[in-house]
Amino acid sequence: MTRRELLQLGVVLNAAPTRQLVLMDHDGGFPDDYLSTALLLTMDTVETLGIVVTPGDCYLEPAVSATRKILSMMGRGSVPVGASRLEGVHPFPAEWRKGSYTIDQLPMLNGRNPSRVVLPTEGGAQFTARTLRNAGPVTLLVTGPLTTVAEALRIAPEIEAKIRQIVWMGGALNVPGNVDTQKDAEWNVYYDPPAAARVWRTRIPIVLCPLDITNHVPVTKQFIAKLRGQSRFPLSRLAAQAYGKVLADETLYFWDLLTTSYIGRPEMFQLREWETVIVTESGRTKIQPGGRKIRALDRVDLDQFYTYLLKQWARS
Repeated sequence: MTRRELLQLGVVLNAAPTRQLVLMDHDGGFPDDYLSTALLLTMDTVETLGIVVTPGDCYLEPAVSATRKILSMMGRGSVPVGASRLEGVHPFPAEWRKGSYTIDQLPMLNGRNPSRVVLPTEGGAQFTARTLRNAGPVTLLVTGPLTTVAEALRIAPEIEAKIRQIVWMGGALNVPGNVDTQKDAEWNVYYDPPAAARVWRTRIPIVLCPLDITNHVPVTKQFIAKLRGQSRFPLSRLAAQAYGKVLADETLYFWDLLTTSYIGRPEMFQLREWETVIVTESGRTKIQPGGRKIRALDRVDLDQFYTYLLKQWARS
């Protein structure tokens, strides 16, 4: 059949692939959430509908400011940044939350004007609900607690049908958690267990990035050296400055960046299905037969992952 005949039958030839619609919700953890935001915005296959900041592992004002500065730096001022003032059950340590001030003051972001980036006047949950009502199907990328997502579902339950999937950094399935007072709990769940339980009661497909996989993906000295080697690129320089502020004091893992990479390169990962429940008393994500089915990132090709990050941050 000729090209003309195909066109007459309504067949579209060489059509550009549809970009994935993504709404991101992060909680300002330093430096992971901010670099995940930058990574998402480099993806050609993604249309970012907005960024919501939930005040979990951050203080809201500097976290919103830093996020808007990053969007300004990347020339993405049309991507709105929603500010959520909702608090969870168990606050993150104040010392951790101060990291939001650190990134807002990074030399790389000096002179960036956050006012050039759209800041909706409504709350984060209302912004989430409005965005989902006006688009779909949408992937929710959540790298902090589910507090704002759960509230959006409460005030606008109809938006559940507009959510294609939730890709969430959260939980510890077969490994210890990272909350000192609750050995099986992971912080993004522990911050607001009722919110996680609310999302678990939906039929929205969930892809989980738990500590089980992130524990095997550290921020290595070799990676940082390569990052500094390409510091002529603005995003690489931003990442190098951010990691330079914290690597001397602690070991870091690619928690949120691993989660975000799944959006752009799902073929790097192997997933496994589990039946799970949220234990609201402890914030544990527990494997339990008959529980809510989720898919969890189980394995990743490490070489591909590290190479992917370096490649994306060398694009600007």
